[in-house]
Amino acid sequence: MAETTTQAARPRGFRSAELGWPELHRIPHPPRRLPLLGDVLGADRRTPLQDSLRFARQLGPIYRRKAFNREFVFVWGADLVADLADESRFAKHVGLGVANLRPVAGDGLFTAYNHEPNWQLAHDVLAPGFSREAMEGYHPMMLAVAERLTDHWDRELAAGQAVDVPGDMTKLTLETIARTGFGHDFGSFERSRPHPFVSAMVGTLTYAQRLNSVPFPQLLRRAARRNEDDISYLNRTVDDLVRARRTASGDGDLLDRMLETTHPETGERLSAENVRRQVITFLVAGHETTSGALSFALHYLARHPDIAARARAEVDRVWGGTAVPGYDQVAKLRYVRRVLDESLRLWPTAPAFAREAVRDTELAGVHPMRQGAWTLVLTPMLQRDPAVWGADAERFDPDRFEAKAVRSRPPHTFKPFGTGARACIGRQFALHEATLVLGLLLRRYELRPDPAYRLRVAERLTLMPEGLRLHLERRTPTADVSPAADLDEAPSELRCPVHGAGD
Repeated sequence: MAETTTQAARPRGFRSAELGWPELHRIPHPPRRLPLLGDVLGADRRTPLQDSLRFARQLGPIYRRKAFNREFVFVWGADLVADLADESRFAKHVGLGVANLRPVAGDGLFTAYNHEPNWQLAHDVLAPGFSREAMEGYHPMMLAVAERLTDHWDRELAAGQAVDVPGDMTKLTLETIARTGFGHDFGSFERSRPHPFVSAMVGTLTYAQRLNSVPFPQLLRRAARRNEDDISYLNRTVDDLVRARRTASGDGDLLDRMLETTHPETGERLSAENVRRQVITFLVAGHETTSGALSFALHYLARHPDIAARARAEVDRVWGGTAVPGYDQVAKLRYVRRVLDESLRLWPTAPAFAREAVRDTELAGVHPMRQGAWTLVLTPMLQRDPAVWGADAERFDPDRFEAKAVRSRPPHTFKPFGTGARACIGRQFALHEATLVLGLLLRRYELRPDPAYRLRVAERLTLMPEGLRLHLERRTPTADVSPAADLDEAPSELRCPVHGAGD
């Protein structure tokens, strides 16, 4: 059954009749606003995020849009976002598309309201699953799945075929989180079509986004029935996976922690229903965003052969003749990591996060906000703010993440994994996996773009390059085994202790 969000389940301070911005009139909105329709004229419901970026460039660091009877405040200015990061005054807001996912994910880590107790319980139980010791255990499984990808790409290369980058990255990341977290194999690389789990997942994400663009959900009656079928399939798949684990011992992965681990202080366990919700959360969020990040990075590497050559030279130098890179060797690919960070800067695959006031306050000392008032942070615009990133902020340049450049920037200007206590718990997992895969692909292939391709970004709550195909050439890596010099590297804004992270 689909879960409904009751008034009691909503965060304290929620006001259905008003936004909670007493001086809303001071915040600009698009011109030619129409009665009833608001600002939807000329908008494309398939690309609401990119529409919002267009308005952001026109209207400035804070603005508002109205769609039918709903009005939203958007923020992207660096000083405003830095103020929203103050955890004593602001917290995660579950709204828009995220709230629309509650029928499938409920009070899972990503979709839980702040006052729901299962969020903290699940976070405390699962955080050790992303410790260094746990990550070292996942590394061999990541390598095994990456080998399935390269075997597949070798076959495509031999057949003279271009590779489907988003499709293959989705297969890779789904198999990686399924294997490492839940001991399951979806057999993605043995299928000519996406696994039904992926199709159901895309359906639920797309439906959640569409709900934001229609005045009455009743208009989506047929889509709602398909969404219910998709949710039922996701639930059945996860229930079968959990049932199998209860009859057979695991190896201490995330599912074992969900089923067996008690809270270190209270002794509580996750309920069976919450286990299902957490598994769905990890399977969906644990692969959908990483596949997009890898796809954008490969697009930019193919389009910038000089950057690809520099990254490839680093892989050859650091990994040398090592057939199988060890866990510690991945973190030494510092330029490859910069390529990934720069891709996430331009196209953070989770492109927005919402913050709400936990008490009456003023945003940056300018805009009054009542308790419960909320705003949506447009991460791609924050990470393109010319005041922070320069006049060439739209240009792809991994050297923006060179150590000195990172130290020179103010905090809270690079937020692809969200912010605060509810930032992504799996960020280190995603970064290790993506850096490893990029290193392996750069070492094995030359990437050739289709000259006719122009980047198109598909939106389904997350972002993905649409229709991206690359041609490959097999290469022989340089057998230089000399140790790489340690580069002067500032701590990344994303390398925070696991136990300080949340979702």
